[in-house]
Amino acid sequence: MSQLKKGALLSYVTILLTNGIGLVLTPFMIHKLGDSEYGLYTLIGSLIGYISVLDFGLNNAIIRFVSRFRALEDKKGEENFLATTMIIYAFIASLIIIIGIALYFNIESVFEKLSPTEIGKAKVMFAILIFNLAITLPGGAFAAISSAYEQFVFPRMLNIVKYIVRSLLLVSILIYGGDSISIVILDTIVNLLVIAINAYFVFKKLNVTIKLHKLESILIKEIFKYSFWIFLFAMVGQFQWQSGQVILGMISGTTAVAIYGVGIMLGTYYGAFSTAISGVFLPRATKMTVQNATNDEMTDMMIRIGRFSFITLLLILGGFILYGQQFILLWVGKTYQNSWIIALIIMVSYTLPLVQSFANSILESKNLFSFKAKTYITLIVLGTVLGFFLSKKFGSLGLITGTTSGWILSQIIMNFYYKNVLQLNVFRFFKELANKLVPTFLLILILGWLLNFLPGNNWFNLVVKISIFVSIFSLLMFRFGMNQEERQTISSMLPKFLKAK
Repeated sequence: MSQLKKGALLSYVTILLTNGIGLVLTPFMIHKLGDSEYGLYTLIGSLIGYISVLDFGLNNAIIRFVSRFRALEDKKGEENFLATTMIIYAFIASLIIIIGIALYFNIESVFEKLSPTEIGKAKVMFAILIFNLAITLPGGAFAAISSAYEQFVFPRMLNIVKYIVRSLLLVSILIYGGDSISIVILDTIVNLLVIAINAYFVFKKLNVTIKLHKLESILIKEIFKYSFWIFLFAMVGQFQWQSGQVILGMISGTTAVAIYGVGIMLGTYYGAFSTAISGVFLPRATKMTVQNATNDEMTDMMIRIGRFSFITLLLILGGFILYGQQFILLWVGKTYQNSWIIALIIMVSYTLPLVQSFANSILESKNLFSFKAKTYITLIVLGTVLGFFLSKKFGSLGLITGTTSGWILSQIIMNFYYKNVLQLNVFRFFKELANKLVPTFLLILILGWLLNFLPGNNWFNLVVKISIFVSIFSLLMFRFGMNQEERQTISSMLPKFLKAK
């Protein structure tokens, strides 16, 4: 089995593991920390999230440029490029520290609703996380290099080990009285270890050399010309999801942030299941671009990836529509009941860009990302402003409604761009995406809804319903939803993966 297929499968294992652990740990953390401190932990994480985009899209640039240098067999160009990016990362780390120091001394003026005790803890967490960020952003380059070399197995196996070890240590810390500060210290230590191991793999196993032959201003301009729009798009992502928590922290307090944060977390978990497939295809898109693949070939690849992503998303979405409210009630309690609708709104609006993620890879490979970044940053900012005003009357539900409205409009505009500029056959994409999958899904929803008549409202009842739903979904989707090629792929991949050493 290829590294690409193994990487996608390991990504699913990672996502199932991390999301499963997250679902178990979240109520445990809320119980141990309390609603207020958990909200504080979420709030500072959101603030750090804004600063994290200061990698300026360099990780994506590394994948794209190294893939191109490898396709052209230009080893010297690759060495010089990597050395140049490391110099840029040194400046970025310095910038992060400067911005962090400025924000550190102004946290109390930003979050006036926080108590003096909360302000004290917030400052300590913020200082630790700024140090964490200044190290881990440049360290992320090693994972990007592995992806550019289409070596997906080792980094994903390392992530699996990382999450297991981190989770065990987190539980131990909280059991013995640790607080939110202890958690960020743990995360910092774990991140440093992972960076060191990834660096060893890149230098010793992949034999990558980072050597500055010549500091070329033309190369730096080319890097930033590409990565700047990735950076802006990353800012959009942070602004879209994290701004809501900052807004609620300013006008409502930490408990409202915690409720909103749980909904955001569940919504982003949903997206992770799709990116397990799409996340390994930027190198492939770059190669197809370098080798002048036709528009029909690009559309075919987009359809194949989109359909597999769509099947995965429909399983999660269907289960959450039918049983999400019961899950949240049992999981974190009545206080968080609005988290269900927040997460559901995100999931529905997330579906289209996730199934079209290969088009995003094409934009990056062709250096045409600027239009998408401009479109998203304009409309999502306007949507978030609308959400801010709606939140004053409708709270978190008004906030998420405004935010996602700008996002949905952006997606509609991008489909016209895919058709007219990338020359992708968008009509054929939607036709083949819906073929068999949508009617089969509607039938599955009806059968799944009937399961709600099973007596009981406890964990056992929920597990039984989800298990039956997954079985119904798998059988009907395999038999009636998938095409012949998809059935053959599913039938062949798992046995080979299990046998692979």
